Amino acid sequence: MSDDDLRDLAREAGIAAQWRDVHGKDHEVGPKAMRAILAALDMPADSAAAIRESREKLAAERRGLPPLCTAIQDRPILLGLPGEPDFRLTLESGEVREGRAWQQEGLLTLPAVHEAGYHRLRIGEHETTLAVCPQRCHGIAPGTRPWGLAAQLYSPRRHGDGGIGDFTGLAQLATSAARHGADAIAISPVHAQFSADPERFSPYAPSSRLFLNVLHADPAVLGDAALRAALAETRLGDEFARLESLDLVDWPAATRLRLALFREMFDRFPGDASFDRFRAEGGEALESHARFEALHAHLYGRDPALWHWKDWPSEYATPDAPGVARFAQEYQREVEFHAFLQWIADRGLGAAQAAFKGAGAKIGLIADLAVGTDGGGSHGWSRQDQILQGVNVGAPPDIFSPLGQSWGIAAFSPKGLRDNGFGAFLEMLRAAMRHAGGVRIDHVMGLARLWLVPNGQPATEGAYLHFPVDDMLRLVALESQRHGAIVVGEDLGTLPEGFRERLDSTGLMGLRVLYFEQREDKTFVPPSQWSPGAVAVTTTHDLPTVAGWWKGRDIAWRAQLGLFGEGKDGSEQRQERLLDRARLWQAMRENGMAEGDMPDADEGGKVATVAARQVASAACALALLPLEDALALEEAPNLPGTTGAHPNWRRRLPGEAATLLDEPDTAARLNAFAKAR
Repeated sequence: MSDDDLRDLAREAGIAAQWRDVHGKDHEVGPKAMRAILAALDMPADSAAAIRESREKLAAERRGLPPLCTAIQDRPILLGLPGEPDFRLTLESGEVREGRAWQQEGLLTLPAVHEAGYHRLRIGEHETTLAVCPQRCHGIAPGTRPWGLAAQLYSPRRHGDGGIGDFTGLAQLATSAARHGADAIAISPVHAQFSADPERFSPYAPSSRLFLNVLHADPAVLGDAALRAALAETRLGDEFARLESLDLVDWPAATRLRLALFREMFDRFPGDASFDRFRAEGGEALESHARFEALHAHLYGRDPALWHWKDWPSEYATPDAPGVARFAQEYQREVEFHAFLQWIADRGLGAAQAAFKGAGAKIGLIADLAVGTDGGGSHGWSRQDQILQGVNVGAPPDIFSPLGQSWGIAAFSPKGLRDNGFGAFLEMLRAAMRHAGGVRIDHVMGLARLWLVPNGQPATEGAYLHFPVDDMLRLVALESQRHGAIVVGEDLGTLPEGFRERLDSTGLMGLRVLYFEQREDKTFVPPSQWSPGAVAVTTTHDLPTVAGWWKGRDIAWRAQLGLFGEGKDGSEQRQERLLDRARLWQAMRENGMAEGDMPDADEGGKVATVAARQVASAACALALLPLEDALALEEAPNLPGTTGAHPNWRRRLPGEAATLLDEPDTAARLNAFAKAR
């Protein structure tokens, strides 16, 4: 077995044998990483015979049509088949079209289809779903310059929320934002977490991206009387109030409290026709998730070694294993409880979107779609053939993380998606757009390639795996148009060549962040030159707030936690920040947004207002102001590269969700932001 054979198989499977770092230096991917990623793709490569068999399997797959093919609306359809066979196309509407395909420049060609949708194509001996997709995603209405906010959902306070921001608080915040003129609110991910393990709460490492985090459901969603009865029975009223008074979310305590209340309310629940419909419509996916949650609580609660489903007894190894059906029958009430939790969460999120739109918002909520899931979660268990096992997503070394990053989350398998008609990808998109006017795709570069790290290996020992980007972007555009939802892509970091241009051509809006819009000489690009097809923001959840950046709070945190490396105290970064502050202030003066001398480090409120106006004036189609910058706060929601040392995903905002935007300084800042649009 030669390394050349291994590299050839890896290349055919979509694994890049080389990668280029931020300094332009090329690196070779080691054989160990290649074999691990090939194994995750179900292509063994541990011997010469295994490599031959894997290559033969790849070749066989390419001789036919996959379960789903994509095409662009109004354009001739190209297929990788020989000959000129007859075809029969059955549109979603039921209309049937028949004809004969022809060869054009060596490619089998069918006439253009003008109706977007999922149609059935029979051609020769092959049959497939033909997804005819619009060229572009649903977009911002022409001639408008909307603006909105960005919110970490757990952070706004509401009397009665039990210590975690919820969908009722979101509805109150959204209604208030609409009164100030906001047309959108981008929220943090609300994906399902692990009810049996309240220590896991990162919104970007969920159990499933198909369902909701039930901790954001309002216990009063079934009525104040039901909540009062549950509080009286459980005697948790004092703990409810204590948790609400904290400045940081106590996720474990708040989770136990909320679930205890939900349990009491479920025990008193008389049943509801809408719940029955919700469960029926949820079908297999909802049933699998509810069963997983019940099984996880049962097994992990009994033995901490059984946290990951891969360690469960074989009778529970897959959703269709006989033991799972027996368990669901024996513990029917537990399974129903977890379906009930999803129902009340779904009602709450739907009500928040309806309230926002009802208050006049043109777009509404923008949901956040995490780049992956925890491999031990419900999504990984229920969609095993479409999610990679044995590797996790990360990032190669760069300026900010010289050792690279390994995020400990699982991603879709490009081979698994193709083999299953992109089923898991489509149901994920539809779940994200169900109660939203838009969706933000975290690490959108993952539609083209992901840096994968074999389990147990350092992040430097990874490789890029390529994804069917054309198919995935087309499907995003189709679902976007069907749901009337705009699509935002977090495109910060190392991008594939030409990727931003590809996003622009699909109408998928990238991000333009105040701090990053710099030329090579470090001067700041005028907002009038920012990309018209993008979204302008002051900052993101992974970056410092404006006031914090101005003061250097992020540098202080990194120095305190030793994140600059041994013997480094951040002095170089502080000096560079001083220069950047001067450059940014000068740029904002030149743009007419600032005047006078540069403010001192502790004048973050003044700078936050000017920065908001600077970003709002951008040529971008949409501008978003994070709540932390609307309130001129210094602390950021997250500090990448840390876990418990920094209170990630825990900070609560000062003031009530319904009124915090009405505080004089905040209202003035929002008014300045709106006027600059």
